[in-house]
Amino acid sequence: MLSNFLREARNKLNDLKNEALKYKSKEFLNAALGGSALVIMADGKVDAQEKVKMMAFIENHEALSIYDTSEVVKTWKNYIDTLEMDMDIGSAKAMSAIGKIKGKEEQARLVLRMVCAIGAADGDFDADERAVAAKIARELGLDPAEFELS
Repeated sequence: MLSNFLREARNKLNDLKNEALKYKSKEFLNAALGGSALVIMADGKVDAQEKVKMMAFIENHEALSIYDTSEVVKTWKNYIDTLEMDMDIGSAKAMSAIGKIKGKEEQARLVLRMVCAIGAADGDFDADERAVAAKIARELGLDPAEFELS
């Protein structure tokens, strides 16, 4: 069941770019990057290797390639830095950005799929990452069970 979910998340990466083109906005970008930062920080820390991996993901991810890379990197680093400085403040900031697309169902679904793809990028979508993704789903007004997160 989990391996099917991971395989499906990987297979849909190309589709994400086409869908993201429809929603190219700062609001969408902030929600996507805030969500990705939260899932990366699911274990309470991000090590240098995770940062390098995420930077490569940002630079090569189809859905994020529609944005200026330097803007994406700067925005993502801002979320990570804030989370590292203070997890509560960083989480509130990221969840606020995510909440701005609540009610925009297609955008919300795309952000959640991106968050899940990032969580699964290393081949292990662990329990902490899944719990964060479920929290993001609820913030977006989506049912975590629909995404096999509960």
